[in-house]
Amino acid sequence: MTGMWVAPEQDPRTTGIDPVGEKETLWEYLCRYRMTLVMKCEGLDAEQLSRRSVPPSNLSLLGLVRHLANAEHHWFTRVLQGTAAPGPFERARAADVDFDEVYPTEECADEAWEAWHAAVDAADEQMIHEELDREVPFDGGTVEVRDVIIHMVEEYARHMGHADLLRECIDGRTGL
Repeated sequence: MTGMWVAPEQDPRTTGIDPVGEKETLWEYLCRYRMTLVMKCEGLDAEQLSRRSVPPSNLSLLGLVRHLANAEHHWFTRVLQGTAAPGPFERARAADVDFDEVYPTEECADEAWEAWHAAVDAADEQMIHEELDREVPFDGGTVEVRDVIIHMVEEYARHMGHADLLRECIDGRTGL
């Protein structure tokens, strides 16, 4: 097996900047998980990225990229901005398009990464103007911006465990 451990001085998740305050700290955690997703997918081709874990699961690294693009869009655009725009991998009456419509093509992989980067960039831009205690309407009640960020940290943390196992199944690489 080949390890993926990154020396601390070479780890792109280590910025050398200590976040100050709650907002910066929460955002730093989210950004590090985002970078972990990128690192888990580095060096893989479209076929490897689209490879399913174990039948009957539809889980793949490329599916995770698509799913997280949808999650970024949902929370930072739809919820915080109050828009009704569908996510990049959402279809009416199709619950798992982000995982089910993954194909081993460069076009599918490129589309997924482009959508993920666009959703991340939009979220980053949105957060410049946000206050953590601002409440927005959500699901018949309200949600604070703080809770949205914490939810996204949880979402990435949960899926990075999946990414660890998926990557190890593909080429034996572990770590980060």
